[in-house]
Amino acid sequence: MELKLGYVILYVADFEKTKHFYGELLGLKLRNEFGTYIEYETGNTVLSMNTRESGREITTLPIPDGVRKEQTFELGFVTEDVAGTVEKLRSAGVPILLEPTEKPWGQVVAYAADPDGHYIEICTPIG
Repeated sequence: MELKLGYVILYVADFEKTKHFYGELLGLKLRNEFGTYIEYETGNTVLSMNTRESGREITTLPIPDGVRKEQTFELGFVTEDVAGTVEKLRSAGVPILLEPTEKPWGQVVAYAADPDGHYIEICTPIG
């Protein structure tokens, strides 16, 4: 049996702010929208969002309310223009968690926070 990652779903508090962040600020192409559930094209894996309330109703999982201070994952977006992307986010009031930094392996990496506090890595391709 071979498994492939098909999609990632983020449960969010403010649907409209999330839509603006991923669609307008990051410029992701909207793939589908069904009520409070949306999907964006990101390459081989679909990035999806749904409200926390709807997620609880659909899955019956104990999805917490509110912005979480602790994070256990990040979403990485690859671009040749890390600095330009960071400036676009900053000018829109998005919290920048780490300014563009060149890593020892040559990759430039920066971090921002989405409306729910999820870590968003903006980075150049590796290799």
